Amino acid sequence: MAQHTLRGLVRETATQVPVDGCSVYLKGSRTIFITDSLGRFSIPNLKTGVYQLQFFSLNHRSLKKEITVDSDTATVAFSLESTEKTLSEVTVTAQQGSFGMTRLREVEGTAIFAAKKSEVILPENLVANLATNNARQVYARVAGLNIWENDGGGLQLSIGGRGLDPNRTANFNVRQNGYDISADALGYPESYYTPPIEALKRIKIVRGAASLQYGTQFGGLLNFEMRQPVADRTFEVTSRQTVGSFGFFNSFNSVSGTAKKLSYYAFFQYKKADGWRPHSHFDSKTIYADVHYQLTDEAKIGLEVTHMDYLAQQPGGLSDDMFRADPRQSNRERNWFKVDWNLFNVHYDWKVNRRSDINLLAFGVVASRYSLGFRPNRVATVDNENFERDLIAGDFRNWGFEGRFLNRYKLGRKDGVFLIGTRYYHGFNHSRQGVGPAGKGADFTFVEPDQLTSSDYRFPNRNVSLFAENVLFLSSKVSVTPGLRYEYIRTTADGFYGNIIRDLAGNIITITQTPEKRVNPRGFLIAGIGLSYKPSAPVEFYGNISQNYRSITFSDMRISNPSAVIDPNLQDERGFSADVGVRGEKNEVLNYDLSLFALNYGNRIGEVQFYDESDRVLRKRTNIGRAVIVGLESYGEVELLSLLGTKPEQWGWSVFGNLALIHSRYVKSQIPGVQGNEVEFVPAVNLKSGMRWSYRNLKASFQLTYLTDQFSDATNAIDGGFSGVVGQIPAYRIMDFSLSWNYRWLKLEGSVNNLTNEYYYTRRATGYPGPGILPSDGRGFFLTVGVKW
Repeated sequence: MAQHTLRGLVRETATQVPVDGCSVYLKGSRTIFITDSLGRFSIPNLKTGVYQLQFFSLNHRSLKKEITVDSDTATVAFSLESTEKTLSEVTVTAQQGSFGMTRLREVEGTAIFAAKKSEVILPENLVANLATNNARQVYARVAGLNIWENDGGGLQLSIGGRGLDPNRTANFNVRQNGYDISADALGYPESYYTPPIEALKRIKIVRGAASLQYGTQFGGLLNFEMRQPVADRTFEVTSRQTVGSFGFFNSFNSVSGTAKKLSYYAFFQYKKADGWRPHSHFDSKTIYADVHYQLTDEAKIGLEVTHMDYLAQQPGGLSDDMFRADPRQSNRERNWFKVDWNLFNVHYDWKVNRRSDINLLAFGVVASRYSLGFRPNRVATVDNENFERDLIAGDFRNWGFEGRFLNRYKLGRKDGVFLIGTRYYHGFNHSRQGVGPAGKGADFTFVEPDQLTSSDYRFPNRNVSLFAENVLFLSSKVSVTPGLRYEYIRTTADGFYGNIIRDLAGNIITITQTPEKRVNPRGFLIAGIGLSYKPSAPVEFYGNISQNYRSITFSDMRISNPSAVIDPNLQDERGFSADVGVRGEKNEVLNYDLSLFALNYGNRIGEVQFYDESDRVLRKRTNIGRAVIVGLESYGEVELLSLLGTKPEQWGWSVFGNLALIHSRYVKSQIPGVQGNEVEFVPAVNLKSGMRWSYRNLKASFQLTYLTDQFSDATNAIDGGFSGVVGQIPAYRIMDFSLSWNYRWLKLEGSVNNLTNEYYYTRRATGYPGPGILPSDGRGFFLTVGVKW
């Protein structure tokens, strides 16, 4: 009886690629035969006859085949059909987590965040007063932030950190959906516009290491990421109405949807209040529209337009004695502030292939801000409506372009991500200062502008930059991220400043105008490097060091202030920032970030007190010297019931803590009495902590904020005297409580800000809206009704 061996070869039908690991079953036999890497198999010891074979392989259709075996049987070929399909695009979504804060991935879009200290705030997860843009609650989980709270309506955001001046967040590169929104990114990086928290999907904060990709600011990046159009509906409406103490009213309304390749999101917000102090009324309107069109499966184009305007009455500042006597008093009813802000953005996103992405965006700012008021150095001086007022007008016409190319590559067996980008920025700002009208009204016109203007300057700025970063994954656990950025900056001041001399009766004796033109071109290179080690997926050890640079602003170059003078030889600020820490998240039970930082601040610009020839106490804005700031920043949030293993269904109880311990000193200064002093705006202890409870659709939160004493100038003055513009900012502790409940399309929210009605202040203003101490709001109650359909 002859014995035969059946030899077979299994390939995929469409590609003819050998099928490795295919299981071959012979009917009547218990033995399973497996194909090798070349798709081959053999079945020995078969008699002449007909046999039935069955083939099974992952991602292939099963096959049943009869074959005749005899002495003439050669190698037999078999074909399996693949069940895999190639999709044009796959969108992977994941739940963003239940914590109020998370962090950025190593690579997002066309940006690299590997080894950088980053925080992402998720407004939807917060139980807080969103209608008032309450920064104390929204940014509570970001360690080390110093927040100025003199605006009860959230019209302007003023945050700083690590010794950086919080004024209008000027030490951060502030963006909305990746493009600049400040008055002038280099010449005047103050943010008069802040988007409503109710319209935000995420708030991204990247510390000083962001200087390589987004600009050279010491603070880093602050990016407001707006809500995106809903993808599964053609039309969705959201409406939120809020009322509160001190005449507060906020109406937020949005529409969103997707129709085939077109998607859109738009909102309108109206906000008004009378304010905690007299003479604090404001009216604000914000409109935003975002339209996207999917050109192809790989490319889309988008257009965004933003308009915001508001008129605010400003009650002025107080001296220390006035604050102690009555923090709610105001002796200024003729001070006004007006803002008109318009932003434009066009962006194009192209996925070239599975490894490469291109992002192009063009943006522009057309805006203005006007300040009008009576602001003598002695803040207790009685204001007479027959007195003329000081008027400052600023008009901004800026535009720019950014392009980015990101590529994922392999270098041998190592993976890498390379990013290269460029930026061009064109700024043109017109600043005027002079005599405004008498009376009480908000009349922003100069009195005889051709004669009585104190200053009139044009500030054309040009900026060209080129940057590159690269993430090289040395192993599955270790990556290194070096980067470079080249900057060319050209700032110009072209105009004149004037001086008006009057007699004792107030009549003008002489008017002088001094022309002035200053041009300052410079180019420089900054570098940085980061290192990341992930011993396991949820844990990361990270470290980075990056150079920083901050240009002098045009307000540093020339502005008239009755209580201050400016050093004409001001120099740009230079230095570096470094972070090292560990962070992670575990099963939605624990979220933490513990880090050490150091900031070396060369040529730091600040203010010191001095006496002029008339023995008047004035402030001088100059390069103070070199400051070194080091500290510990920590954040932790834990779901207690899950941690204890006793969490009942639909119950939640989480606790968070955010503690920053900071040491700061001026280590070098040519100014007498400054070296060895503490750096201004640096509380040694900065604590924010709280709890959140939930049961089904009911949620409640409690928060405590505590900051120790801090100074407002480099001389470490304690008392502000009759001007109140410098001096110590005493320690304060504030408590807040919020509640929310939702059912299907209805949501109710309530909050109590400053639960214990503390009298405190966070800021001593040097000019508008002061000068002097600006008290923060006392206890306030707020109620929101929201619907979505």
